[in-house]
Amino acid sequence: MATHTKRLVALDVLRGLTIALMIMVNNPGSWEYVYAPLRHSDWNGCTPTDLVFPFFLFIIGSAMFFSFKKSGFSPTPEQFSKIVKRGVIMFAIGFMLNVIPFNNPVEQWRIMGVLQRIGLAYIVAATLVLLLNRRGIFILSTIILLFYWAILLTVGEAALTLE
Repeated sequence: MATHTKRLVALDVLRGLTIALMIMVNNPGSWEYVYAPLRHSDWNGCTPTDLVFPFFLFIIGSAMFFSFKKSGFSPTPEQFSKIVKRGVIMFAIGFMLNVIPFNNPVEQWRIMGVLQRIGLAYIVAATLVLLLNRRGIFILSTIILLFYWAILLTVGEAALTLE
């Protein structure tokens, strides 16, 4: 008897819409005539294009909860192996999408693209979710945000400008 996993349809719909938006943003037809909402904002704004990456991170985080719920959030070696494998696959696919068809010199290859960052963020976040409890995640998130804020304060006014 086959077991069927229950899917969260809303999450699948959001994933599909985000992929559709990503395709529209990355392939607008002619790059000479792109509608403003399909371009990144210069600095102090937000367009639908700027929401693709955060939507994917939200989707991965939400799916992570349902995935880990099946295993009771148990940090087993098999679970960590799956996490690393999944993250490495995302990184590799993103890297290959940036270098294929191999017509650019190696110096111009983009190692850290969007999918690569999502893969790395998944590995770190999934590991922390399995190793820390809810309170630990909240405390660590607060520490990271405060540390980032402190870094921005030490850079001065330049941290909050386009330059």
